[in-house]
Amino acid sequence: MATECPAADGSSPRQTRFDGPMPMCIDPETSYTAEIVTNHGTMTAYLYPQRAPKTVNNFVSLARYHYYDGLVFHRIIREFMIQGGCPEGSGRGGPGYRFEDELPEPGKYEVGSLAMANAGPNTNGSQFFIVSGAHGVSLPPQYSLFGKLIDGFDVLDELQKVPTGGGDRPKDDVVIESVTITEG
Repeated sequence: MATECPAADGSSPRQTRFDGPMPMCIDPETSYTAEIVTNHGTMTAYLYPQRAPKTVNNFVSLARYHYYDGLVFHRIIREFMIQGGCPEGSGRGGPGYRFEDELPEPGKYEVGSLAMANAGPNTNGSQFFIVSGAHGVSLPPQYSLFGKLIDGFDVLDELQKVPTGGGDRPKDDVVIESVTITEG
């Protein structure tokens, strides 16, 4: 379970538990996109390695370890956000470590922004959310902002409208089938 950089070509075997934060595996001067395939369609995000190198490194590394494959968006609130990345699907799980915040300036969240979910300062792990409406845009700058959708806004809009039950959990699973990282 040693924490090592995954293969950049996505060939590393799936891993869902780590003994510490990811070493720096990305080049902050390189551009990265993430293709997030769900059972409702595909969204593509441009990541911000210069603004949030630790956070982008973490997301890219987990994606290259296929960590997110098969996990669900366990919390969806219309006009606010969709949240996923919990290995338990409960909102309480993570990769076995936490890392520091890289907070944006106030007013930087937009519809389509990717940010880390947390349980307070410096408690980032694997859970992230995508802002889907005005309530998310108006969040205080307490969540590490690490990317923004560049395609798939129609999918985001569809996802934020799925019927939910207790705890804002979708009544039918909204599955992250895969997250594929592209460099350059």
